Amino acid sequence: MGLISNGTTLLDAGSLDGGVATGDMILIKTLTASTSSALSFVHGTSSVVLDGTYKEYLFKYINIHPTEVAQLVVNFRDGGSNFDAPKTSTAYNPYHLENDTDAGLIYREAWDLAQSTGDQIIAQELGAAADESGSGYLHLFNPADTTFVTHFMGHTAYYQQFGGGGPFGVVYGGYCNTTTAIDGVTFKMSSGNLSTGTIKLYGIK
Repeated sequence: MGLISNGTTLLDAGSLDGGVATGDMILIKTLTASTSSALSFVHGTSSVVLDGTYKEYLFKYINIHPTEVAQLVVNFRDGGSNFDAPKTSTAYNPYHLENDTDAGLIYREAWDLAQSTGDQIIAQELGAAADESGSGYLHLFNPADTTFVTHFMGHTAYYQQFGGGGPFGVVYGGYCNTTTAIDGVTFKMSSGNLSTGTIKLYGIK
């Protein structure tokens, strides 16, 4: 069915998007960990697209399993060869211990960044036992823009080995405080490697 106004067909379904966002997710790249030091998406490398093709990019990280208990982190590249874009961010942490002895919601001041080039924590003490992992998503908005800062936000659900263990979450967001295009994103552990897991990069139309 087309979009019709005053008897005139403005958009014929499926034939023209006319610049109107359709919400389609286009799979760009899938990376799979195998005792990997990092999984990195760099524009122009191995068919990765991180440019003005899309205004929004979505990373889905699925069943990330580390080789040892550590922090899962993300960082961004603003040209050059290093993932060290300056960032300002915030994060909070809901949790519920498996033995039901404690639950709560914590603002994680130690995880937020203030004009820092360091890594953004997106899961703390991610469990490394055979049945433990973490999954989540990261939205990156208009990384090719050179007028405004580049915003990001995400959420991780994971098993944390703390106080008997249990489901923890991290809700995080902020911006890369640079008007240089963001052309790369890397995911890694603060120590050890990514044993297994998959990360998918989508472009959002």
